Amino acid sequence: MLKFPYCNVTDLNQALAQCRFVGLLGPLASRRQSPRAVVSCSPSSSEFSLTPVQAVMSCQQQVGSSLVNRLRLGGLTEDGFSYKEKFIIRGFEVGINKIATIETIANLLQEVGSNHAQSVGFSTDGFGTSPTMRKLHLIWVTARMHIEVYKYPAWRDVIEIETWCQNEGRIGTRRDWILNDVATGEVFGRATSKWVMMNQDTRRMQKVSDDVKEEYLIFCPREPRLAFSEKNNKSLKRIAKLEDPVRYSKLGLKPRRADLDMNQHVNNVTYIGWVLESIPKEIIDTHELQAITLDYRRECQQYNVVDSLTGLELTEGSKMVSVGTNGSATATATTREDDHDCHRFLHLLRLSSDGREINRGRTEWRKKPTR
Repeated sequence: MLKFPYCNVTDLNQALAQCRFVGLLGPLASRRQSPRAVVSCSPSSSEFSLTPVQAVMSCQQQVGSSLVNRLRLGGLTEDGFSYKEKFIIRGFEVGINKIATIETIANLLQEVGSNHAQSVGFSTDGFGTSPTMRKLHLIWVTARMHIEVYKYPAWRDVIEIETWCQNEGRIGTRRDWILNDVATGEVFGRATSKWVMMNQDTRRMQKVSDDVKEEYLIFCPREPRLAFSEKNNKSLKRIAKLEDPVRYSKLGLKPRRADLDMNQHVNNVTYIGWVLESIPKEIIDTHELQAITLDYRRECQQYNVVDSLTGLELTEGSKMVSVGTNGSATATATTREDDHDCHRFLHLLRLSSDGREINRGRTEWRKKPTR
C-alpha cells in the first residue's frame, strides 16, 4: 500500500462555510419536476439556477478543488451520487502489530458518512439531518451494521473510502461503503448499514415522510447500487439470539465519557469493542476478524452497565474442534469441514441490571496471515 508520513490537515469545512446554499434542501413542489436550487458562493457573485447536486459541486469547485486535492480530503464523485475520501492510517489507529483495528475501520466509515451528509448541505451537527427532520426533531439511528475486511491496512497506508445512501423500506435508509487501497486500487473491505428514523423527543421510530425522502433521494443513485450484490450474502443473514448458558463472557462493562456521542449515548463503534471483550484469547492471539454484523436493539446510556456474552455458532456441515483453553474449561469453536481456519461466534450485549438486549452480533475469524 502507498504510504505517506503523517501531517496535520486543516478541515475543509471552514473553507466550504464560505458558500451559501439558498433553498437547496427545502421541501420540493413536485417529484415530477427536476428540483432546482439557487447558489451564491460569494456576496458578489450572480445567482443562477442549478440542480441541488450541481449546486453543491459547483460551490466546492469555486472554493478550490486544488485545496481539496492537496490536503487529500474528500468530495462528491463526478455524478454527485456518492462521496470519496482518502485517509492516512495513523499511529494511534493501529494495534501492536501495526495493523489498523476493526474499531479504526468502523470509525472511518462513520466519518465518511458524516462528511458525505455535510458535503450535500445537510446539518453540521453530526447527525446528517435534513431541514424537515430538524424541524420535526427527527434523527437517524443505526439498526444494523455489517463490515467485511479482506486485508487490513497498516500504519501509514493510504486508503480511500467511497460511500453512498439510498432508500430502504418505509422507515429507513441504507448506507454502503467500498474501501480501496490507493496504491494498488484493490478493494480491501466493504460495508453496509441500515438506518431508521426516530423522534428525538419520544425515542420512538417514525415513518420516513415524502418530504424527507425528497430532500435526500436527489443525492442518491438513480438505480439500486449495493456494496454486497451477491445473492444470500452475509450481510442479509439473520442473527439468532444467544441463550444462556454461554461459554465466554465479560461482565460489568461500563461506558467511559469518551464512549459517548454528541447525542449523549454510547457511540456505535463502542459496541464492537464490547463484543470483542468476550472473544476467547486463543482466537484473538491466532486469528483476525474478517466479518462482523451487529443488530442494534436498544440505546445504551452513560450509566448503564453491560454484559458481553459470546457463544459458538453451529452451522450446517460444521463440527467442534479444540483451539485451546479458557480457564479450566476447554475452548472450542466451529469450523466447516472444508475451512479449518475459520471460526464463527454469536454475541449478545445486554444490560446487567435486567438482562434486556442491547445488541446482537455475529463474527467470523480467519487465521492471521504471515506478515
